[in-house]
Amino acid sequence: MELKEIQRLEGHTDRVWSLDWNPATGHAGIPLVFASCSGDKTVRIWEQNLSSGLWASKAVLEETHTRTVRSCSWSPSGKLLATASFDATTAIWENVGGDFECVSTLEGHENEVKSVSWNASGTLLATCSRDKSVWIWEVQPGNEFECVSVLQGHTQDVKMVKWHPTEDILFSCSYDNNVKVWADEGDSDDWQCVQTLGEPNNGHTSTIWALSFNASGDKMVTCSDDLTLKVWESENIGMQSGGGFAPWRHLCTLSGYHDRTIFSVHWSREGIFASGAADDAIRLFVDDSESQVGGPLYKLLLKKEKAHDMDVNSVQWSPGQH
Repeated sequence: MELKEIQRLEGHTDRVWSLDWNPATGHAGIPLVFASCSGDKTVRIWEQNLSSGLWASKAVLEETHTRTVRSCSWSPSGKLLATASFDATTAIWENVGGDFECVSTLEGHENEVKSVSWNASGTLLATCSRDKSVWIWEVQPGNEFECVSVLQGHTQDVKMVKWHPTEDILFSCSYDNNVKVWADEGDSDDWQCVQTLGEPNNGHTSTIWALSFNASGDKMVTCSDDLTLKVWESENIGMQSGGGFAPWRHLCTLSGYHDRTIFSVHWSREGIFASGAADDAIRLFVDDSESQVGGPLYKLLLKKEKAHDMDVNSVQWSPGQH
């Protein structure tokens, strides 16, 4: 197996921070589409030509955000795109016949919004910020969004929010070295922190930049400034029939694979997870069925040095492929 560069996409005029594949593309004759966001204050929509296989920029979303766009996320239907910016707002874009319109602007964070994530059903949106808070928004008819909860638990900048792939459970990771798990324990929008994964339970010792789930949602991988990747597991996904919460526990730590901050990690549906780091490298890891007792349960599948000329800020597997 090898990683081969097939095309270099140029268009952004500043650092590219993040990207997200449109989940409704890449099958049934629909060309693959992804969005990228940048320090140039724009979002670009890229589409693959079905006949040539080459990629081209199809749209530039601009003149809405006034500062860096740090994160972008497609709704499960692929109809809406949420973009989070250092201008303290999150914009919602709707694809109307190939033209993207900003249909809503979410305000409330005190400063930079670092990440945005939709839940599996597309009914909830989460945002997080340097203001240390996580906000949960409910999607209303007519592209209205209502904030239903402001979660205060982190003591520092919150780097990423991510919903569980099957349950309405939210995960956030932070400059405070912790992952927090949030659940609505009643039916009253009463969101609570139900678990903190930190140093006392084999957690990271420095900033956690990103996290990702495997396809079934019983495992999670986190990456950090401490140069490690950690895999976590939960025995029973989601809420128990008795109303309790299934806790996550540390499974293994992968260290020695990157020598600078690991910024991004993403688990493919086929079970391979990729990491991207400030050492300009990408690593791929796979389940190690022959691992030694007590050793890591994942092994290095492939390493790609100099994947980019500078930091690898985001790695994302395409939907339904590889």
